[in-house]
Amino acid sequence: MTASSALPGPHASTLDLGGRTALVTGAAGGIGRACVLRLAAAGAKVRAVDRDAAGLDTLADRSAGLAGTVEPLVLDLTDLDAAEHAAAGTDVLVNNAGLQLVRPIEEFPPEVFHTVLTVMLEAPFRLIRGALPHMYGQGWGRIVNVSSVHGLRASAYKAAYVAAKHGLEGLSKTAALEGAPHGVTSNCVNPAYVRTPLVERQITDQALAHGIPEERVVSEVLLQDSALKRLIEPEEVAEAVAYLCGPQASFITGTSLVLDGGWTAH
Repeated sequence: MTASSALPGPHASTLDLGGRTALVTGAAGGIGRACVLRLAAAGAKVRAVDRDAAGLDTLADRSAGLAGTVEPLVLDLTDLDAAEHAAAGTDVLVNNAGLQLVRPIEEFPPEVFHTVLTVMLEAPFRLIRGALPHMYGQGWGRIVNVSSVHGLRASAYKAAYVAAKHGLEGLSKTAALEGAPHGVTSNCVNPAYVRTPLVERQITDQALAHGIPEERVVSEVLLQDSALKRLIEPEEVAEAVAYLCGPQASFITGTSLVLDGGWTAH
């Protein structure tokens, strides 16, 4: 059996989100796209947020026939007011959007550091802020923040990404403490390297930063600390997100669900 054939399908566990509205950022590809399709398969009306209009159109086509619906929303998360407004009326919020640049700190462009923190930390804060009034009003809500093993461990040359993910962990825990009396849970999902365009684009940068050929980056850099020597598939992360939205996870809040192949077991 191959790794891909063993992956959970979109209906691998029972989840009924009929009548619920979900919002997923970074929805046009990778983890975000997998989350949109998984939540729509469970019956949710999903607001698929991304700045990639063409990717959202493709996603909408792929969602045809699912129990729920997909509503594409073209939005740049650096527009923080628009992000907060988009989250109004949301029952399930999945903060997933991210970007990456691999550079030593002394060479890291300050403007890129600012953008990464805006998209990956400040925008989630504004989205949570926009979603909570509705969640509190109905006494139910699910916030799932797609963090990373880099929310728990640091790696060289990723100052902005590591800082943003560590901050997201703290934001998620604070939302959990405040949301508990209102029936709202907040958790992180922490994958290691996932088979996404974001990771694929890192390989060239990592090769330059470490001074090794690109073909050695996956085995010697990306998977060096992982006991399981493969990339995670986006659908595996989406299934973890779905689990945290289900009734069996109602007592799970303020924590991190780690999918790192044994990285943090060291």
